[in-house]
Amino acid sequence: MTIESIAHAERSTARPVALSARDIQELAATVVAHLADSAALPGGAAGAKAAAMVRTCLEWAIQRLNGDASVDRTDSLRTIAAGLAREGVPIDAVLHVIHVGFEFGLDTLFAQRGSADRAGIVAGAATTLELLSLITAAVGKAYVREYKAIAADDRTAVHNLTSALLGGRVTSALARECGIPIAAEYFVLAVAVPAHPDERHPHLDGLVVARRKLRRLQSGLADLFDGRALSLLSVDGGTILIPVAETGNPDLDDVVEKLSQAARVPIAATVVTAGAHQVSVAAAQAHELLDTVERLRRGPGLYRFTELALQYQLTRPGLGRDVLGARLAPLIEHPDLLETLRIHIGNDLNRQNTARQLHVHPNTVDYRLRRIAQLTGLDPADARGLWYLRSALIAWTDDHWPPADTRRMAGSR
Repeated sequence: MTIESIAHAERSTARPVALSARDIQELAATVVAHLADSAALPGGAAGAKAAAMVRTCLEWAIQRLNGDASVDRTDSLRTIAAGLAREGVPIDAVLHVIHVGFEFGLDTLFAQRGSADRAGIVAGAATTLELLSLITAAVGKAYVREYKAIAADDRTAVHNLTSALLGGRVTSALARECGIPIAAEYFVLAVAVPAHPDERHPHLDGLVVARRKLRRLQSGLADLFDGRALSLLSVDGGTILIPVAETGNPDLDDVVEKLSQAARVPIAATVVTAGAHQVSVAAAQAHELLDTVERLRRGPGLYRFTELALQYQLTRPGLGRDVLGARLAPLIEHPDLLETLRIHIGNDLNRQNTARQLHVHPNTVDYRLRRIAQLTGLDPADARGLWYLRSALIAWTDDHWPPADTRRMAGSR
């Protein structure tokens, strides 16, 4: 036998809850005071809204216990719940207030009826469970709807402010309109996000996998900085702005590592520090440095200008770069020689490691290095020749590497 069947059999004999409007107000005040004493209610304006929700629930419960099923207070509850969501009160705290309020209120109410009134208590319990289900559903739906609206507004505000900072159009008026304070100084990170292996899986939707990767990256960034970092990101990279003072001058190498873990791909990034009105210029510099990192085939991690100043400068347009790049022109028709030079320099001129990596005999490496000297007039075994070849390789790599995807900086995907 279920509680519904017991309640149905005994509802006809159950006495109504005879309470005046004043009695209901006093009962509601008692319940609210109990919640306040037990620290279940939030403070300030949110506490007032939560108290109004408790009173609304109790009034509705008593009306339903009196048999008035026509009364519907879901609209009022949704309005109050939406206000609590905007106040930032977690939904579990609101539901806790409702359940504790119901428990205490009904204990107080049924204590007045006496233990002999079995029919009234059983019918009241069934009605209460039914009503509690309706209230929980109404509050939950209101929270979901309000959170979606808040999230959409927040995304729009963050996007507008970030776009303004990156475009050099930021103003105090825009910051007030967005509701986001402008930091005095930012770490400006240019980020390259490689494809996840599953993006090329023949049985998976690569675009869906890429978007999930992006959501993981965005979620990881939000967790690291509690939503204070701004970003424009796409599935293959973008720009992140981290307020310096507000985030406690974080370890950026560790930040990039944690973002790689969140996205589940090895991320490469570069960083430039700039004031709010210099973010646009700093972002362009950071992305130029990131292009250099990619063209030099550096691995994942964080790179700074102090580490790659020479390489960056050698890739800047100008006569010097053109002359250096031209020194390697004779090797274009000999890709094996060019690859040997690149790997040999990368191995700090260790011919054994170079031979092992190329899967050739060390004597073959020596032969190829001699051929490079004959064709270019620059001997890798000579300090001056090696300096020119190393510099020319950087300049040549910049000239012949496929152009970087400009969509990454804009975060358009």
